[in-house]
Amino acid sequence: MRTWIAVHLLHPTLDTLCPDWRNTAAVVVDHGLVRVCSPVARAAGVQPGMRISGVNTLCPQAVLTQYDEHIHRSSIQAASLALLQYSPELALGERDTLLLDVTASLSLFGGVRRLYRRIQGTLRGLCLSACCAMASTAGGAWLLATAACARWRRCLKPHTLVRRLDALPVGSLPAAHPYDAWLGSIGCATLGALRQLPRAGLQRRTSKQVLQALDAAYGKTPEIFKWIIAPLQFQGRIELIERVEYADAINRVAGRLVEQLCGWLAGHQRAVTQVVLLLEHERGRHACAPTRLALTTASPTRDPSHLMRLLQEHLHHLKLAAPVIALALEAGRIQDAAPVAEDLFPEPGGTPQDRQRVLEIILARLGHDRVLIPQPLADHRPEIANRWGPANKTSVKGHLVDGVERPCWLLEKPLPLSVRKHRPWYGSSLRILQGPERIEDGWWEGWSQRDYFVAQDNTGVRYWLFQERYGHLRWFLHGIFG
Repeated sequence: MRTWIAVHLLHPTLDTLCPDWRNTAAVVVDHGLVRVCSPVARAAGVQPGMRISGVNTLCPQAVLTQYDEHIHRSSIQAASLALLQYSPELALGERDTLLLDVTASLSLFGGVRRLYRRIQGTLRGLCLSACCAMASTAGGAWLLATAACARWRRCLKPHTLVRRLDALPVGSLPAAHPYDAWLGSIGCATLGALRQLPRAGLQRRTSKQVLQALDAAYGKTPEIFKWIIAPLQFQGRIELIERVEYADAINRVAGRLVEQLCGWLAGHQRAVTQVVLLLEHERGRHACAPTRLALTTASPTRDPSHLMRLLQEHLHHLKLAAPVIALALEAGRIQDAAPVAEDLFPEPGGTPQDRQRVLEIILARLGHDRVLIPQPLADHRPEIANRWGPANKTSVKGHLVDGVERPCWLLEKPLPLSVRKHRPWYGSSLRILQGPERIEDGWWEGWSQRDYFVAQDNTGVRYWLFQERYGHLRWFLHGIFG
């Protein structure tokens, strides 16, 4: 049994041309007639197919926007590209509906519910309003998604799907629209009643397409689709309706480009280590070069949430030189994606990739010059070997030298310790746990010979001590273990 998800884009034109259409009386006009209107405009009496004069009479405050077929198609293309993250078997259905066969994706995304929620989150990131439905057939999922009266839109069991499809009005089936008058005259109001009619007589009075669409929705005949394929090159660009003067306002628009990029990467089984966001400014006399914002990751990724967190941190510290009129996203460095690891015993505390993502967010927030990692040198002397540098690909908590543990935190200058009852004292008596580690090096620079020990106080804190081999045999505190 297969699992299908139908995504019915409700108002792709309104979502693009008038993002705040839910709270305003927004109307999209095509050749002088209303094509789409918001609920506020509909409540005032505006209906699709109405002339502009009627709109001005019923709703003078309505915001009229001219329909643009290119924008409409671009919105559908953006949604299809982003949804390639969840399945390569993606097809375009009727009434601006996308059909996804997610049978093979359920285990990867943690089951039906999590996948369903992730798809809805992607649509919100694209700023698109949609109605989603899930069923065991593509035709059944399409009917549940497009029928306004459908109460339950998720049914994976075949008998449940049959019961819910039977309750839908016969007008939900597009192939039956030319025969609405005849079907109404014989009292056939639902799909269940339509299925009860004799097939031979129904085909003779209507058409073969009605039976084919009905059988496909109920899973009695196979369905054939033309799958959407991601383009060879990614080109993501959005022109803003209004000029944006603050970097924080760019975040939501850039999220639409990031979702499309991640879908394109999934479609080609690739990942990125660098993404470049271009903020385009005014042209003409006051032209300004685009602001270039590069996001670099230590490991290849195509996770939109991770890229968005990095982008938010960079935008938070960005000061715009001029208002932004358009955004463009480029994939800087691309490579083949590594297969998903499915370990029998997952590593506690998250995977190395998870820890690396946290480090990347810290770097974006604080800067590379404020986050350091150990970069030890090949020298026996701790003051020389213990070096720190800007964080790059790995973070190290400590290192071993010939099987001997050393701390990362060394004091700038060794601290002399007092001795009480033949034991070194630092707030309390220190008990020797390990040692000595004898270091004899740097004689040409006057470096003394030392014996290092690992000690512990009464609270469990461990210290790194040394004692000079010659002279007064004094104790010094040189490092503290984390």
